[in-house]
Parts: sequence; C-alpha cells; structure tokens
Amino acid sequence: MVCDRCIMVVRQQLDDTGITYKQVKLGDVELANTPSPEQMVQLRERLTGLGFELLDDRRGALIEKIKNIIIRLIHHNKGEEMNTKLSVVLAGELHMDYHYLSSQFSASEGITIEKYTIQQRIERAKELLVYDQLTLSEIADSLGYSSVQHLSQQFKKVTGLTPSQYKSGAGTPRIPLDKV
Repeated sequence: MVCDRCIMVVRQQLDDTGITYKQVKLGDVELANTPSPEQMVQLRERLTGLGFELLDDRRGALIEKIKNIIIRLIHHNKGEEMNTKLSVVLAGELHMDYHYLSSQFSASEGITIEKYTIQQRIERAKELLVYDQLTLSEIADSLGYSSVQHLSQQFKKVTGLTPSQYKSGAGTPRIPLDKV
C-alpha cells in the first residue's frame, strides 16, 4: 500500500470478507482476531485482483515497511524529517539495526535502500516539475537536497535529462510509485 486510497481499498476488502481489524496503515494491517483459512483465501484473491500483494512472510513485510516509510518521507511529508538521515529514521521506526535492514532490502530488491530512495526522490521531483508551482530551488529544498546542483546532477544521472529538459516535455512519463 502506497497511499491513502490503497488503505481505503484494503479496508473495504477486509470488510467485504468479514475480517475484523484494529487498524490499517501503509503496508500494515493489524487484525482483531485470526481469520479463517477461507477468509484468507478470499482476501488474497481479492487483493491480488486489485494489484496488491498479501505479504505474510517476515522479510517481505519488512521490505514493504521500508518502502512505505521512504514513500511517506518523500511523497507525503512536508519536509519535517527530510534533514534527518534516512538510516536513523528507518532504524528508529522499525526498531532494527540499519545494516540489517539494508542487507535484507538489497537481497530482496536487488538494489540498495539508497538507490531506491534516489529513484523515489527523482519521481517526486518529476511530479513537482510538471505541477510547475515551485522553483527548482524550492523542489531541491523540499526533497532534502543540499543544492539545486546536486538535484540537477542526480536528476540527469537517473533520467538522462536536466530538470529543464524534462519540464519542457522531453522526458519520459512518470513511473507509478509501486513500480519504482
């Protein structure tokens, strides 16, 4: 789950299958009681049909939590934690050693947490460039870059274009968050 609409859809599917829950957060559902095997099969089928994946293994759930924290920080944050090191945020929120989190993420996803974070930041920069409401300096600041130059260099490295070229329509379309 990567957005509030995802949470709404998952809640609806839980309600429709009669599974009671305490809370639904990005990437995490806390059940009120243990559902029947039939309910779980039905929920898995419904969620899969909607493009979701039911993660019941520990590593998969951990990777999903890491991704959701990164997405929240970059796409749904108003800059409060952007100046805090990602390693500190992840270790603090997940109550695990960052090196362990990093090795699990790399083994599962085939890229580092840092590269995944850069991809997410560039996707957010693309979105903000298309909206055309902020200057490049404001975009760099909102995404926690030390300078416009740093953002521009990373943007070009990832997309092959400068932010200005992308903004003028030369760029490839944005990638959905769950495909990054």
